[in-house]
Amino acid sequence: MEAAAVTHAEHHGPPPAHRSSRVEAPVLGMLLFIISEVMIFGAFFTAYFFIRVVTHDPWPAHGTKLPEAVAGVNTAILLSSSLTIHWALTSIKNGNRFGLKAGMASTFLLGLTFLFVQINEYVHIGFAPHDTAQGTIFYSLTGLHGAHVIIGLGALLIVTIRSFRGHYSPEHHQGMEVPGIYWHFVDAMWIVVYTTVYVL
Repeated sequence: MEAAAVTHAEHHGPPPAHRSSRVEAPVLGMLLFIISEVMIFGAFFTAYFFIRVVTHDPWPAHGTKLPEAVAGVNTAILLSSSLTIHWALTSIKNGNRFGLKAGMASTFLLGLTFLFVQINEYVHIGFAPHDTAQGTIFYSLTGLHGAHVIIGLGALLIVTIRSFRGHYSPEHHQGMEVPGIYWHFVDAMWIVVYTTVYVL
């Protein structure tokens, strides 16, 4: 009874928050952020399907061509980065620091390669956003995704640097797990963009 009274007397401030969710707060925050991003992409896809389904405009516009083969190779590059970041996470969970560093470095380089190929595609594609409505939607969708890639690369760079500095452990690796969730979202969203814009 006395021990409880002493403990109560030593406690200052509000009581600890009640946690009803099994999802960690950073993970939950990232998932909610991703939901909001999906809504943004949804707005652009609405415009895309309006052009193709409602107005029956040709896709791509007459006189333009999309580099499906290059985009396909670029898709394989980005999907490979999902495998390497999963390897990095699995490695640190098992205490394998080499796998962590190699996986993160590979993920960053693959993402950077994807972005470089996308920019090179813009340079040589032969039409501008203001040329046609189709061009506007093409650059909007791929550019929006490219902006997410840039944000993801910034996060990956920080995680990679921290990995080489000895951060993260089998017990404490959430700092790389949360950016990994975002990167998987970037990869998954590109599959949707690639399929609708380049393949269909």
